Amino acid sequence: MENYPTQEALSLRFLQYEVDGRLAYITLNRPAKRNALSANVVTEMKQAFEAAEADDDVKVIILRANGEVFCAGADIKYLQELQANTYQENLADSTHLMQLFHQIYTLKKVVIGQVQGHALAGGCGLAALCDFPFAVPEAKFGYTEVKIGFLPAIVSVFLLRRLGEARTKQLLLSGDVFSAQQALDYGLITFLVEADALADTVRSYALRLAHENSAHSMELTKEIIARLPELGLEEGLRYAAQRNADARASDDCRRGIAAFLNKEKVDW
Repeated sequence: MENYPTQEALSLRFLQYEVDGRLAYITLNRPAKRNALSANVVTEMKQAFEAAEADDDVKVIILRANGEVFCAGADIKYLQELQANTYQENLADSTHLMQLFHQIYTLKKVVIGQVQGHALAGGCGLAALCDFPFAVPEAKFGYTEVKIGFLPAIVSVFLLRRLGEARTKQLLLSGDVFSAQQALDYGLITFLVEADALADTVRSYALRLAHENSAHSMELTKEIIARLPELGLEEGLRYAAQRNADARASDDCRRGIAAFLNKEKVDW
C-alpha cells in the first residue's frame, strides 16, 4: 500500500491536514489572521487537495477552519504588497488562485465545507466551491471586493453556474454582507446547522456518502455536472449518454446491481 503525504510530509505552516478513515480534513489554521488567503496559503491548499485526491483510502474531503472566522478572503497586507507588482506578476498570482478554485471545483472526490464562522470575499468563494457547504446560523457571507476597489473576478465564473446571472449580479455588484439563512435561501450553501452540532453533523454526512455511495459514481456525476453547462443541448445529451454507457460497464455498477438483486447492502 502506498504511503500518502501526512501533515509533516507536506510541510504545512498555514494548514492542518489529517486523514481519519475514509475522510480527509483540510483545516485553515491562521485564526489570528482570520484565515486570510495569501500565495503561501493557496500553495498549501493546492498541495493538500492533491494529496487527498491521490489517496485511494479517502472518499470525502472536509474543508474547515480553526478560530471564529472561516475565511476573511485575501490578506489585505498581501494585497497591498501586490500593488507594487508588474502586470505579469499579478497575472501569475491571480492564476495561482484560479488554479486552486478550479482544482476544488473539478476534484474527483466530494468536498464538504464546514463553515463555522464568517466567509467573506475569497472565503465566501471557497465556501461556495464546496459540493456541500454546511454553515452555522451566525455566519455572515458576502463578496465584498467592490467595497475596496477590487474584483470578485474568479469566483464569478463559478457563481454564474451555481446561482445564475441575476443573483450573481446582486451579490457581486452590491458587495453586501448577508446572513447564513439568506445564503441558504440563495442556494449558496446547502445546510444550516447549529454550532454545537456542526462538526458531528458534517462528519456523519461525510461518512454516509463514503459508505453508501460508489466513489466512481460520485466522481462521474461531478464530472458531468461540471461539463454540461459548457455544452449545447444535443452535445450535452450525447455526452450524458456516453457517460451513462461507461458507468454501466464499470465494476461498481456490476457490484451495485448484483447487491440490489440479492437484497444485500453494499459498504462502498
